[in-house]
Amino acid sequence: MPPNKLNDLDNKTWLKFQKSWFIHNPPPRKKGALVHPAKFPETMAQEFIEFFTKKGQTVLDPMAGTGSTVIAALRSGRNSYGIELNPKYASIAKQLINEERELLGEQVKGLKSEVFNMDAANASDLQPSTFNSPIFDYVFTSPPYWDMLHAKGAENQKKRRDTSTLDVFYSDNPKDVGNIHDYEKFLESLINIYTGLKPLLKEKAYLTIIVKNVKKGGKIYPLAWDISRELGKTYTLKDEKIWMQDNQPLAPFGMGSAWVSNTFHHYCLQFRNDEQMMKAKG
Repeated sequence: MPPNKLNDLDNKTWLKFQKSWFIHNPPPRKKGALVHPAKFPETMAQEFIEFFTKKGQTVLDPMAGTGSTVIAALRSGRNSYGIELNPKYASIAKQLINEERELLGEQVKGLKSEVFNMDAANASDLQPSTFNSPIFDYVFTSPPYWDMLHAKGAENQKKRRDTSTLDVFYSDNPKDVGNIHDYEKFLESLINIYTGLKPLLKEKAYLTIIVKNVKKGGKIYPLAWDISRELGKTYTLKDEKIWMQDNQPLAPFGMGSAWVSNTFHHYCLQFRNDEQMMKAKG
């Protein structure tokens, strides 16, 4: 076998990760993270981080929420940074990260883990003020699934509305892309955020974006496929993995009259920051 330049995994673990689909049912959330309406599990993030980086490398999540990616990176022995627009979530993330550092003790000594409370659209501003050169070896993130948290008919949202301490949507900030109700404007804003990360990324750095296609008004908006098409103009779209959840209850959508699926899968899109993409444009 050739030298492993990508990660620290053995051949068996590498091969297992290459399967194009996987089942991951998230464990219960910590109390502090419950307030966030759409948190992804640290356990899943850790598997991706350990495949696409080596120990001591640096991971970024430009939409950090309550810090899942940063915590997963710490557990993996990686440096990590998050960007979060909502000051409440950024504060919770910092608290959970500090708790994780105390729990992990000496094994994370010397590792960096920080969350910036700022707009991800301005991520490139971090380069001159914080970093002297492209620093990130990997991006792992998940965007808002358009404005679907505003959908009043969602069963999960109904439950959260009945609990005053839990947020129903990310924020009321107009800069929050999850509050953009026009699909094309939302998509454009999202793509601009991801393309704006390029100055911060090392050559050959991978980006993993967890996303779903969106059902709204009786039709599908192919968010995952639209991101693939548009972001593929800046980064190389390398592949996808399908994250499936098999512990969700089925609902009789459209029973007896129309096809409406119970959608329990997400797309894990893999992009790579290839220099030849920019040369080809030039």
